[in-house]
Amino acid sequence: MNPLQRPIWLAPLGGEPACAPLVAAVAEAGGLAWLGGAYLAPARLAAVIDEIRALTAQPFGVNLFWPQAWRRDAAREAHFLQMLAPFHAALGLAPPVLPARFEESFDEQLAVLRERRVPLISFTFGDPGTALVQQLQAGGARVVGTATNVPEALALQTSGVDAIVAQGAEAGGHRGSFLNHLDTALVGTLALVPQVVDAVQVPVIAAGGIADARGVAAAQALGAAAVAVGTAFLLADECPVSPAYRAALAAGAAHDTVLTAAFSGRWARGLANRYTRETAALQPGGALPDFPIPNALTRPLRQAAARAGLADGLSLWAGQALPLARSAPAAEIVRRLAAGWRG
Repeated sequence: MNPLQRPIWLAPLGGEPACAPLVAAVAEAGGLAWLGGAYLAPARLAAVIDEIRALTAQPFGVNLFWPQAWRRDAAREAHFLQMLAPFHAALGLAPPVLPARFEESFDEQLAVLRERRVPLISFTFGDPGTALVQQLQAGGARVVGTATNVPEALALQTSGVDAIVAQGAEAGGHRGSFLNHLDTALVGTLALVPQVVDAVQVPVIAAGGIADARGVAAAQALGAAAVAVGTAFLLADECPVSPAYRAALAAGAAHDTVLTAAFSGRWARGLANRYTRETAALQPGGALPDFPIPNALTRPLRQAAARAGLADGLSLWAGQALPLARSAPAAEIVRRLAAGWRG
């Protein structure tokens, strides 16, 4: 069976949740599991891939962030450091400073995927282009792109991807947009999926706002070939989020999520906390430094907040379907979701 035909996908979860046990558990349960590899150093990425293979013989995929054009701006960086200083002080950290590097090498990460012959590779934030897609496919990999609107889906199809994830506005974590960076037009999953299905000839995977069997059935009715679910798996027993994050997810089920760019420099959806409220005015293209600079600058804060058990300093990524999520082993979550898929 083509692994892309598995109807239930574990969406690529970066940061804390990016681990082998969760990926392996979903794969063993019959889902198509994706590792969020964008924040992993190449050596660590290789180690996690090896760990997944030690835990399961089932196929899995790895997602990377397509490289972004960014530039340094001393004034914006100084302003951002000044804004971070009180958060550092509250946690007993030294004042924030600029790191030696801001992101991992995409080329080295991609080389790891090729060397390890990862069977499925997906990209967020961009269009890999025909040449690279064909190279990866020639090496035996299937390639998946991420779109938040029809023009992005058409661009990905032109590049020859094997499938397209249609990410609705309800989805947790980073927005995958690349032709509409300001995200002024946030298209919901219910509207986006049938538009993309009608526009392209490759399988379309619905993402955003799906956390139970009803959402799965709705996505299938809209023409989706599968669903990608992230938020529901944040509560899986195998997901290693910090206790503060897990507690915030439980408490946050009664609250709406917000879009913030102040953690990384790109729009992402998560639960509101002190940090998102006090940085709400920061937006890409304004006083905020370019992605990935803020992501690197906020990492010490996020790590210290996790150690201290303080959710107000964490990036609490979660989608709008959080109230539908339930704590359970990953295999049970896959089973509950699959109950909504017909055929």
